[in-house]
Amino acid sequence: MAKTDGEVVIKKYANRRLYNTGTSTYVTLEDLAQMVKKGEDFVVQDAKSGDDITHSVLTQIIFEQESKTGNTLLPISFLRQLITYYGDQMQMVVPTFLEHSMKTFADQQAQMREQMTRAFGETPLTKNLQMPMQLMEEQVRRNTDLFRQAMQMFSPFGAAGPQAAEVRKAPDSKDLDELKEQLRALQTRLDSLGS
Repeated sequence: MAKTDGEVVIKKYANRRLYNTGTSTYVTLEDLAQMVKKGEDFVVQDAKSGDDITHSVLTQIIFEQESKTGNTLLPISFLRQLITYYGDQMQMVVPTFLEHSMKTFADQQAQMREQMTRAFGETPLTKNLQMPMQLMEEQVRRNTDLFRQAMQMFSPFGAAGPQAAEVRKAPDSKDLDELKEQLRALQTRLDSLGS
């Protein structure tokens, strides 16, 4: 699907087919979702009346994405709260607030992606923030576990029973060297993110 300059007009026909006037092809809701992800701007018009139905089509895309993947972005509590604003005097403020909040979130995500790329270079991991964050969380979890074990070795009130004997045994020098290396690597990453 070729990207055109400006806003593309998508016409929706009575048979529910969508026609991209920019590429002169029929498209699906999935194609429109991909256009949104690529940052392509479009407006959806009813082919017969010419009415702008972009809002309802985008809502339909969200509904399909939510039901197709099983991974919901919109928690039930959020949906319930949103429904309460319909007809309320706050209804006029909510769209502006949500738009501003999403823009701020997107800006922060882009900034974090940029910092990760500067710190670790351009890799498939830095393009997908989920993987580096999982790796970092796992590293923090391991370091916390090692720290907790080290603290229990020096605690006179450590856990009793079989775990206490395991915790009280002297740490292997290999384990200590590995921990030191992990801490150095983490400090280097933190230093590079801070600068």
